Formats: sequence, C-alpha cells, structure tokens
Amino acid sequence: MRISVVAVGTRMPAWVNQAVEDYGRRLPRELKLQWREIPLARRARDSKPEQLREREGEQILKVIPASDKVIALDVQGKRISTAHLAQQLESWQMSGANYSLMIGGPDGLSGQCLGRADLRWSLSDLTLPHPLVRVLLTEQLYRAWTITVNHPYHRD
Repeated sequence: MRISVVAVGTRMPAWVNQAVEDYGRRLPRELKLQWREIPLARRARDSKPEQLREREGEQILKVIPASDKVIALDVQGKRISTAHLAQQLESWQMSGANYSLMIGGPDGLSGQCLGRADLRWSLSDLTLPHPLVRVLLTEQLYRAWTITVNHPYHRD
C-alpha cells in the first residue's frame, strides 16, 4: 500500500519539515508517506478564490493516479476519531489499494477535487494553517498505526 499526500504549497517552515520527517521516519516501511507538493497558483490583486482553487485543483488531480482511492482534507468533511482512523488504516492496508490524500491551498480544494474524493475528512472544526495540517496529519497517521500494533505511544 502506498499513501501519497498531495499538498498545495512548497515553502514550509523548518519546524514543519522537521516534524513531518520525524513522524514519517517512525512509520514502518509498508506505510511510508510520499509527499507531492503543488505550487500555489499565482496570486494577483484581482485573483478570485474560485479561479485559484480551480488552477490548483487541476494540478492536484494531474498527479493522482486514476486507480488511487482519494481522501480530501476538507473542513466540511467527516470528523474521525483517532480510534476510528486506526480502524480505517487497517482497512486500507487490507484492501491492497493505494491512497492519495489531498490538502488544498489557502482557498481550499476545488469542486473537481472534492468530487474525485472517496472520502472527505475534517481534521477539526477549527480552521488550521496549512503547515500545521501537515504536521497534524502525519502525527495522526503515526498514532493510528501505533494503535493497530499495540505500540505504547497512544494512551487512552
């Protein structure tokens, strides 16, 4: 199984890269995350959020293989507990499918991206900065994996 994270934005602060690398390094070989960064669409004074979302969405969809199951990180998506994520992760591993997770830019994901998604997942009801989403996503995937293997990292 391959999990790819396709994220809009290419210049993350050092602390973000360090945290993502740290949690990513802890994941087992069969669950390594692959990161694909998509540059932000060029912004100008007269740029409309819808146009920016569409441009970024086109780039996101170009790098996602047609056979992948797709999960959109979306504030309007389904909230999932860590325990449920662990169950999902086990199910994903058993399915043999590859997964792509989409993180939109500052203006969110395009309608085409949301339409392509098999699941829309909300990490929080809060609006989170995109660098923090990367860290939170990686940590939660690591935490979910630790639950599936009874590792002591997660405590109820």
